[in-house]
Amino acid sequence: MSLTWVEISKEALGGNIGEFRRLVGDGVILAPTVKANAYGHGLVECARIFLENGADWLCVNSLYEAEALREAGVQSPIYIFGYVELGELGRAVELECRLIVYNRQTVAELGRIGKAVKVHVKVESGNNRQGVLIEELVEFGRYIESFGNVEFEGLTTHFANIEDTTDHSYAFKQLERFREADRLLLEAGIDVPLKHCANSAATILFEDTHFQMVRTGLANYGMWPSNETYVSFLKGDAELALKPALSWKTKVAQIKTIAAGEYIGYGCSYRTSHETRLAILPVGYYDGYDRGLSGRAYVLIKGQRAAVRGRVCMNITMVDVTDIAGVELEDEVVLLGRDGEEVISAELFGQWADTINYEVVARINERIPRVLL
Repeated sequence: MSLTWVEISKEALGGNIGEFRRLVGDGVILAPTVKANAYGHGLVECARIFLENGADWLCVNSLYEAEALREAGVQSPIYIFGYVELGELGRAVELECRLIVYNRQTVAELGRIGKAVKVHVKVESGNNRQGVLIEELVEFGRYIESFGNVEFEGLTTHFANIEDTTDHSYAFKQLERFREADRLLLEAGIDVPLKHCANSAATILFEDTHFQMVRTGLANYGMWPSNETYVSFLKGDAELALKPALSWKTKVAQIKTIAAGEYIGYGCSYRTSHETRLAILPVGYYDGYDRGLSGRAYVLIKGQRAAVRGRVCMNITMVDVTDIAGVELEDEVVLLGRDGEEVISAELFGQWADTINYEVVARINERIPRVLL
C-alpha cells in the first residue's frame, strides 16, 4: 500500500445516491456530478457505484473526464457542462456525450460535423458565468434548430447563492427567470423536453427546482454544501441521511525526540517549550495537505489528536505525539475522517485552511490511490 491513501466507502456512496433517488422519485433523471475526480473521491470508481445504486446520467466538466468514463466501459448518458474546444467537439460527439452550448460557434461546428448530437442551452439567470442572455434565447434556439443534426434537448441554468444563505429570495428570482426562459421558448414554438437547474442544495431544499432532472454534487459524497443549507433543511420536514464517504490516511515515517528550545521546520516558525516527541509524516501541500494548516491543524493517531508543528512542507508534515503513548514507525495516521471517537471533517479541515469542504476533498492529489471499502 502507498504511504498515503484515500479510503472510499462504497456503502456510504451508494446510500447517498439512494437517498437522492428516494427524494426526487423515479420520474426525475438523477445525474450526479463526478467532475474534479468525483470531488476527489475517484472518477471511475464513484461513477460505477452511483450507476449501480440508482443514478441515470453522469455529469462531468471536461472532455477528458468523459473519455476516461467511456474507456472504463461506462455506457450511461454523460453530460459535459464545461467548455469543449471547437476542435474537440467531434470527439465529444463520437463518445455520444450531451453538450452544454451558449456560443454560436459551438453550434455551427456541431452542425458542420453532421452527426446527431443532443445539446443543452444554458440560459443566464443571474450567476453571470456561462450562459445565453434571456433576450437572445429564442434566436439562439432557432439557430440550433436550423441544423438538422443538432437536437435542442435541454434547458439549464445554475444558482448563484442558493447554498450561501438562508434567505433564498435571489434563488427564487433566478428560478422565475428560468421559468420565463422556458415560456419564451414555448411561445416561439420550441418545446425543450428536459429542464434542469438543481444542484445539491436546490435538490434538497426545493422540490420546485427538480423539473425533469437534478444535477446533485457535493452531497453525493456525504457532505452538506454549507452550514446554511443544513440549517435551512432542518427548518423543513424532509428526511435525508448523508454519510461522508472519504477518509484520508498516511503513515508515520519517523519518530524523534527533540529538546526544549529547538525549532521545527522551515522559517523556524515553531519553537519547542519542552522536550517534544515528533512524528514525521510523508504528506504535504503537493498532496493536497494545505500549507494553510501550518500550526493550526491536528491529525489523529491512535484515536488522539496530534498537533501540526511548524510549516507544512511540500511532501512532509511534522506532528507532536508527546502525549500519545506507544506511537511507532508506520502507525496509521488519519488526516481526514474518523479514528475512534475523534473526527476530522472536511468542514473542520476547511476552517483550518480558510476554504470550503469542496476544495478540501477536490484538491487531494489524484496520484494518491483511492481504495474502495
